[in-house]
Amino acid sequence: MKLLSLAIFALATPAAAQEPAKVRVRLETSAGPILIAVDTKRAPATAKNFLAYVDDGRFDGVTFYRAARSKRTPGTGFVQGGIRTDARRILPPFPLEPTSKTGIRHLDATISMARGATPEAAGGNFFITIGPAPSMDARRDYPGYAAFGRVIGGMDAVKRILAVKTGGGFDAFRGQMILKPIRITRAVRLDGVKRPTKLPRMWLTGPKRAP
Repeated sequence: MKLLSLAIFALATPAAAQEPAKVRVRLETSAGPILIAVDTKRAPATAKNFLAYVDDGRFDGVTFYRAARSKRTPGTGFVQGGIRTDARRILPPFPLEPTSKTGIRHLDATISMARGATPEAAGGNFFITIGPAPSMDARRDYPGYAAFGRVIGGMDAVKRILAVKTGGGFDAFRGQMILKPIRITRAVRLDGVKRPTKLPRMWLTGPKRAP
């Protein structure tokens, strides 16, 4: 009987260790809390990457630093936050999961990974849409961005961030940099099992950078 119990436990353990289909993450910010539902089923690689930053504490102490407001439709646009270019916090790159693969389109309150010029450049920066943003979805000859969940609480805080005073920047960022960045004091996983990467946390030991 004891051996049978151990066998049942061994079979049950892998299933118990799987991520829930939706994992809630709370961002505690100086503009108020933001609650996100991360879609681990439809965007597994992107969700895993984001949750690794959360579980490692790599988002603790970073900022929302960009507010891109639409000129055509007032009150819409997106806000961007994360590690910016802090190499001490960055995790290895991962393949792009386009909207054409995941089916998670850029609608109102969508969270998606920011990236550089190449599809593989996504990592420790993300953005939240205020209003639909179909131009960020994948289409023929354009990979788009990797949406991986949505805001399910705290859109009032997101809209406050969108409305703050901006300026500076250059090229696509011109006039969109938040002059007094909104601090993310902590990112907290609320569902599933915390899975830290165990990689070095250089930002905790190296020289401090300005926010």
